[in-house]
Amino acid sequence: MNPWLIEAPSAALLAAAGITAYGAVYPRSQVFGKTVCRTNSARKFAITFDDGPNPAITPKLLDLLDRHHAKGTFFLIGRYVRECPELVKETVARGHVVGNHTESHPNLLRLSPTQVQVELRLCHDAIRGVLGAPPKWFRPPFGMRNPWVIPAARELGYRTAMWTLIPGDWRGKPAEWLIPRMQPIAQHAQRNLESGTGATTESGGTGDILCLHDGAHRQLNGDRTPTLAALEHWLPRWRDLGLEFVTIDDAVRRPA
Repeated sequence: MNPWLIEAPSAALLAAAGITAYGAVYPRSQVFGKTVCRTNSARKFAITFDDGPNPAITPKLLDLLDRHHAKGTFFLIGRYVRECPELVKETVARGHVVGNHTESHPNLLRLSPTQVQVELRLCHDAIRGVLGAPPKWFRPPFGMRNPWVIPAARELGYRTAMWTLIPGDWRGKPAEWLIPRMQPIAQHAQRNLESGTGATTESGGTGDILCLHDGAHRQLNGDRTPTLAALEHWLPRWRDLGLEFVTIDDAVRRPA
């Protein structure tokens, strides 16, 4: 028997598996639907936070961002929204944007279309119940997608936001470990300055979206003090490099 007749289907299956894995995991993949992975200007830098609200950390984080005149985007877990409604209101009142991060933070890759819809809808309703209006943005837990995740988000009116850098602050490592892992943001900004790409806020090029965590998806009051300390270190340095800290809304907004 011709061995190609045996191996070709296997090769096709492997290729399909590779494409599926890429589409499910790689943060900038567009295989399973359009996502926002970068800002629309080299000067614009979007700092985003997952897994909140977190009473132990989010208020301190809001104060830190205020001190540095920085706006951020917070992707919220629905069950925590119900437990901390006033914290959600305060986050928005301070000029930040909130988004849907599902009801219970499952790996959506493993869920059926109906289960995905339920996870998104419950969080959607929780945020709308607190703020009077639903959010406009969605981020899948762990960044995991399958063919029906982004369409389910789109049915609720969402755009899906991913990232260019995720330094791993959820791992519980100290700030001394985390700070160097956030260095690529400064390196990218420095390259843009040297090349002239970021000469003005609306000039050519694209900017970074950073994924951090103010909460812990397994319980409220998770310890994210290393994230705070790393931001204390980097916020003034990023500002000195000419970066503008923007929400995900402003990250994609074109000038009038």
